[in-house]
Amino acid sequence: MIIVLKPKTKSKDLKHLISKIKEYKLIPHISKGKERTIIGVIGDERVLQTVSLESFSCVEKVMQILKPYKLASKDFKSTPTLVKVGDYFIGGKQVILIAGPCSVEGREKFLKAAKMVKEAGAHILRGGAFKPRTSPYSFQGLGEEGLKILAEARDIFNMPVVTEVLDTRHVELVNRYADMFQIGARNMQNFELLKEVGKTNKPVLLKRGLMATVEEWLMSAEYILSNGNMNVVLCERGIRTFEKATRNTLDLSTVPLIKELSHLPIIIDPSHGTGKKKLIPAMARAAVAAGADGLTIEVHPNPAEALSDGDQSLLPSEYSKLVKEVEKIAKAIDRKI
Repeated sequence: MIIVLKPKTKSKDLKHLISKIKEYKLIPHISKGKERTIIGVIGDERVLQTVSLESFSCVEKVMQILKPYKLASKDFKSTPTLVKVGDYFIGGKQVILIAGPCSVEGREKFLKAAKMVKEAGAHILRGGAFKPRTSPYSFQGLGEEGLKILAEARDIFNMPVVTEVLDTRHVELVNRYADMFQIGARNMQNFELLKEVGKTNKPVLLKRGLMATVEEWLMSAEYILSNGNMNVVLCERGIRTFEKATRNTLDLSTVPLIKELSHLPIIIDPSHGTGKKKLIPAMARAAVAAGADGLTIEVHPNPAEALSDGDQSLLPSEYSKLVKEVEKIAKAIDRKI
């Protein structure tokens, strides 16, 4: 349910109401707007049906949220959420660019790639220290060594870093080095992992599952939000369909749809979404035109030598050209890069 408070509610009245909510073993989430404060209340639905909070003097009205995703819905928060990563905000007027190699392959290679994407205009640096691979014989990442290289690159080039966390046992370790967790498509419904990153306050980039519906995707976000972490960014990275011409089918319709259903920001990954480097620029341009809050693109100094996803990685020069193109599109829709 959502509790809408009266304007100018005193802090003592708010504290009293919160304590009462907690007495019922329910979890309150406070969202303060410019004029009003609302409280999203989640917990046992049977308890929610018996609780009467309209009698409190500070309460203007109580509304039920009909959608299964409560905290992710616009019913809970009507204004867009801004997620701060380093010095940047995802979800605002600026379209945030995330770029880097699929994997951290070694210190010299990665620092070279980081320097190139920084010069090309990227805001946030990406790179995998732990890699989920279809084959157990493929490169699995450098682990903590890769995380240390990511952190070094951040310090040298003043770029926040995002990297994937695969396991609940790695959350504390990744949290120590990275500025943003990435939950990959294969882990979108790893609910224990979602709960664990939800207990941190670090931003989370939540990728859509390979065959997940939009509702299932938002329900996964709900796991993170309901554990206290409201810093969630959604990432559309293509879904599996019967089409074999591309690696996945990039569903750009999710951009306006998510903005209709949720307050959470959404970015697009055209690299995994297509799996073909020649298609990446067109899909990136289309994503910005559709209103995406950011792009995450794989860039490698020598894709032919990449240990993973070389076929869908742009050269730094190609990425630099693309940044200039999407900058024009962003300007045309009153946004900026």
